[in-house]
Amino acid sequence: MAFNFQTFRTRALTAIVFVVVMLGGLLWNQWSFLLLFSVIHVGCWIEYISLIGKIDSRYQSISPIHKAGAIIAGLGFMFWMTDDQYTIGNIFLREVGGWILVISLAGLILLKLIKARMPDWKIIGYTVGGLLYISLSWGLLTDLYNEVTSPQFANSGWLLPILIIATIWINDTMAYIVGSFIGKTPFSPISPKKTWEGTIGGAILAVLAVTLVAVYWLELDATQMIIITVTAAVMGTLGDLFESKLKRMAGVKDSGSFMPGHGGFLDRFDSLLLAIPYVWLLLFLLR
Repeated sequence: MAFNFQTFRTRALTAIVFVVVMLGGLLWNQWSFLLLFSVIHVGCWIEYISLIGKIDSRYQSISPIHKAGAIIAGLGFMFWMTDDQYTIGNIFLREVGGWILVISLAGLILLKLIKARMPDWKIIGYTVGGLLYISLSWGLLTDLYNEVTSPQFANSGWLLPILIIATIWINDTMAYIVGSFIGKTPFSPISPKKTWEGTIGGAILAVLAVTLVAVYWLELDATQMIIITVTAAVMGTLGDLFESKLKRMAGVKDSGSFMPGHGGFLDRFDSLLLAIPYVWLLLFLLR
C-alpha cells in the first residue's frame, strides 16, 4: 500500500490530541478523571446503540427516553462506584449515583410495562448487554481509581488505570509491529490482519515493559503487576475481536468517526471494555 502523507498527518495529529486529552483527564484530579470517562461512556453508548440498530433494525425504533434512560443509568452506576473523595459539600457522589441508577432503571422498566403487555425481551437484552459491556466496565474502572498507590507518587489514584491502558496500547502497537515482520499464522477470521505471532509477541512485550517499569521504578508488587498486565493483554485482545465482530455484523468499518483516521469511541476503547472487569475481579479476589 502506497504511503499517503495526508492520511498519516491526520492520524498523527489526531493521536497527539487524543493522548494529551487522555493524560490531562487521568492526571489532573479525580474530577477530571470522572469527567473524562463519563464523556467516553456516553460516546460508547451512542455508538453501541447505532451498531445494534444496524444489526437488528427494531432497535432503531426504541424511544429517546429508552436511549437516555440507559445512558443515565450507566452514569449513575459510575457515580455509585466512586469513593469518599467525590463529595459536593456534605453530599457523597456515590449516594447521588445510587439514586440515579435506581430511578433510571425503574423508569425503563415502567416504560416497557406501560408500552407493551409482553415486553420484547431481545430488545431489553440489547440494553442490558450495553449496561454490562459499557457501563459496568467504566464503573469498575472508577472503582479501581486509588486501588493501587506507589511510594514514589502521592495521591496516585490514576496509576492503575494508566498501567492498564499502557499495557493495552503497548500490546496493540507491538502486536502490529511483530505481526508485520514475522506474522504468518492468522489469529482469527474475525480480524484477518491479526496473526498468532503478532498477538503473542505483542502480549509478551507489553507484559514485560509495563511490569518492569511498575516493579523497579514505581515499586509495586511484582505478582500483582504480572496478574494485571497478563489479564489486560489477553482480555484486551479478545475485547478488540468482540468489537470487530459487532462491526462485521453491523456491516461497518468503524463504530464512529469522532477521531479522524482512527474511528469511534468503541474502536479506541474496545480492549479496555473487556479487560477492566477481569482485572477488577482478579484484584478483588486477591484482597
